[in-house]
Amino acid sequence: QAQLVESGGGLVQAGGSLRLSCTSSRSIFSVFITYTMGWYRQAPGKERELVATITGGGSTNYADSVKGRFTISRDNSRKTAYLRMNSLNPDDTAVYYCVRVGSEGQIDWGRGTQVTVSS
Repeated sequence: QAQLVESGGGLVQAGGSLRLSCTSSRSIFSVFITYTMGWYRQAPGKERELVATITGGGSTNYADSVKGRFTISRDNSRKTAYLRMNSLNPDDTAVYYCVRVGSEGQIDWGRGTQVTVSS
């Protein structure tokens, strides 16, 4: 059974920073490195949108709205992906979901973590 454990959300003032973590707790190392990991977010009344992804080899992709402010990374030895978010603004307020994509296209989602940015 897939299990992605997210942490690091919370309330922060505009201009502040947060780091989200997502651990693939039931994966073994040799399998985890084959996953593409990513983060999506969903604000109230809006559709879920891609924030960033990172492949097992470390290639990254970002939404235009977060380029230069957010950084996705991974520590394969810890089976964990991270999203460092700087210069946060109220438009970044959303539930952030970790996603894991397997080599055969299977997709697993975390339960989400709330990020709230106050002005």
